[in-house]
Amino acid sequence: MSFSSLGLAPSLLNAVTEIGYTEPTAIQSAAIPAALRGEDVLGSAQTGSGKTAAFALPMLNALLAKRNAPGGKDGARGLHGLVLVPTRELAAQVGEAIRVLVQHLPVPLKVSIVFGGVSINPQMMALRGGADIVVATPGRLLDLIEHNALDISSTATLVLDEADRLLDMGFTEEIGRILALLPARRQNLFFSATFPSAVQTLAHHLLRNPVRVEAASAPQHEPDIAQRAIEVDAVRRQVLLKHLIKENKWSRVLVFVATKYASEHVSEKLRRNGIRAEAFHGDFSQGARTEVLADFKNARLQVLVATDVAARGIDIAELPVVVNFDLPRAPAEYTHRIGRTGRAGKSGIAVSFVSADTEAHFRLIENRLGIRVPREQVEGFEPVEAAPVPHPATDIVNGGIKGKRKSKKDKLREAAAAAASE
Repeated sequence: MSFSSLGLAPSLLNAVTEIGYTEPTAIQSAAIPAALRGEDVLGSAQTGSGKTAAFALPMLNALLAKRNAPGGKDGARGLHGLVLVPTRELAAQVGEAIRVLVQHLPVPLKVSIVFGGVSINPQMMALRGGADIVVATPGRLLDLIEHNALDISSTATLVLDEADRLLDMGFTEEIGRILALLPARRQNLFFSATFPSAVQTLAHHLLRNPVRVEAASAPQHEPDIAQRAIEVDAVRRQVLLKHLIKENKWSRVLVFVATKYASEHVSEKLRRNGIRAEAFHGDFSQGARTEVLADFKNARLQVLVATDVAARGIDIAELPVVVNFDLPRAPAEYTHRIGRTGRAGKSGIAVSFVSADTEAHFRLIENRLGIRVPREQVEGFEPVEAAPVPHPATDIVNGGIKGKRKSKKDKLREAAAAAASE
């Protein structure tokens, strides 16, 4: 199949040719014709499948038709397309991809990219005079609406990109508020890599008779990740981390910690021992985040010590090692963490530090995931601490694992689903 067979406007066909697109990907071939017909789309697509063009091209096609209609060029600029994404990095990536397409069109179209972590004032200034397409993270979008910098009441197309991550990162409440501000009559394009129950519920309430499309990707192989669980006393984790990095000559390591303080503390200790390390947490400005990520991706940094929230935007194809300095709270977080390595057909190593205090917690993670990671010890770092005695009222230590009771995120998701169904 070629792009010319999808029904796109001639100017868009010229644009994709000039950019260098040769033939549509599976998700583009399936989604674009349905979106061009004005139907809602429910797409299952992984990162790298070409889904940005799958929703951007139909949006731009409709915008060109609107501008070319009688009086279209003279009318006030109202928001046509709204793209919601979970992270700053993804907002920049998606927005820039759409801008590249727009640069090759004969009609000037305005694409605005907005996200938190930076000053809101330049974004408010950029939105003066309106925008044709806005790519946004939910929180910053609501901030701009509250500042009267943006009106979404006439939006023609809503795109939810990486819907599973939007919900996983706790944006359910914000999405509910945004949906309440959008017009009832609009087109919805919904893309997600996975479809847990919360995503299915949101899709059910958001979409109207959607066309279901799925990228016919190549067969997925289990990533080659060697999982290790090293027993060590909590107070000796820092020294063990330094030892492992130097002994194994690890070129790049992503270290996960539980708090911003730990991120700063661990990275500082590593730097004192001659290891190029930096902290990475939610307090970083967008400029600092971009700089640190670039240094890590280009191997100018050897170690990145990150919290879970900050690490959401990290996507490095050839990351050899991940270390759980602090164990994750939930099994899903463990899976997300170790999944940062072993990508693009490369092998990877995932190391978890397990102390006497956290052994029971790690065992619960293993049970929930149906895995067993053999415990090992490193010579010179053998643990001496004994495991604490469990409280008589429970068989788990330190409050157990996330998932036994409804979390705040789960409650927010249920509330948003209930509001959407009314």
